[in-house]
Amino acid sequence: MFVEVVKAEYIDNYRIKLWFNNNVIKVVDLKSSLNGIVFEPLKDLNFFKRFSVKYNTVEWENGADFAPEYLLDLPSVTF
Repeated sequence: MFVEVVKAEYIDNYRIKLWFNNNVIKVVDLKSSLNGIVFEPLKDLNFFKRFSVKYNTVEWENGADFAPEYLLDLPSVTF
């Protein structure tokens, strides 16, 4: 089974609540994952908040995204 993000909701700071197609629901903190040129704009929280679920993962308007498998492997955080 391919892992897919089916829903995502902004929580606060760099934390997003994710729903996966394998019935896993978790909150992840992406702050330490924002490395590289494509992720630089996401360091601005106003930009970071403007994501959508496209192509089975979380994507931002500049084309930045994370593989759903990567998101699933991140540790859950509390909020």
